[in-house]
Amino acid sequence: MKIEYYLSQLLYRYQCVTIPGFGAFLTQIQSAAVHETNDNFYPPKKVISFNAYLKNNDGLLAHHISQSERISYESAVDLIQKEISLWRGALHNKQSVSLTNVGTISLNYEGGLVFEASNQTNYFTAAFGLSSFISPAIIRESLGQTAIVEETPVIDFIPQKQKSNGYLKYAAIFVVGLGAAGFFFNSYYQNDIAQQTQIVQAAVQKEVQGKIQEATFLINNPLPNVTLTVKQPKMPYHIVAGAFRSEENAQKRYDELIGLGYHARRMEKNRHGLFPVLFGSYMTYTEAQTALKEIHHAENPEAWLMVRKF
Repeated sequence: MKIEYYLSQLLYRYQCVTIPGFGAFLTQIQSAAVHETNDNFYPPKKVISFNAYLKNNDGLLAHHISQSERISYESAVDLIQKEISLWRGALHNKQSVSLTNVGTISLNYEGGLVFEASNQTNYFTAAFGLSSFISPAIIRESLGQTAIVEETPVIDFIPQKQKSNGYLKYAAIFVVGLGAAGFFFNSYYQNDIAQQTQIVQAAVQKEVQGKIQEATFLINNPLPNVTLTVKQPKMPYHIVAGAFRSEENAQKRYDELIGLGYHARRMEKNRHGLFPVLFGSYMTYTEAQTALKEIHHAENPEAWLMVRKF
């Protein structure tokens, strides 16, 4: 079974996908860029990297394979281990391991794993449908000479006077008279409406003032107190200190971490019957990586990063 198919599906949704006992593939968002030399524009994308030190099984890949293939969780773990054995055999024979749409893994001269990411697939879903394109620079030409435009002389047009009929004068005077009469009538009508409106408003205002003076402001049934609940920010990145079969041992480890000053957490019993204990949880991948390096150096080199939303 080729597990890179399921690995590729998870890289669209998660920033860290661990191959148990082999390493972890990490993604980081890279902004859109432009190549100034050839005027090539590139959309934003997820850059894939590989960390050979993150080997602990966080259950993400095995659970996904279990649901997709409709097999048990333990069977999915066995399939992953068989695939890893094939990878190690190929690397031991100085062959590279090609993971479709993910990249290529090989060994360097010192025997370390080297990963070269593939550029065929963009795992950043927000940039779906965007592709690179070339936009050549715009060349602007300057005009050497300015064209001279001759002015055309203006020709004055003088209309000829025409004789008008006498009855048109009387019609114009009649129309002007009707307009003036209408204007004065409309002004008188508007003034009358304004005076009547002021009288009504004064009466209403007087009645309202009287009602306000007679009113008493007494609240018999006050509103109950309202309790606001503030949602805690989601912190999907967790540094695992260990998973214990005994709840008593999990509590003991939790108390030790609290005594050392960590913001430790105890998780509920998982499907495998274990009680996970965390050094702490973080909102961003950068914060989690910084804390993980400090914990590896000062407290526990076996601590590992788990990406999961609770």
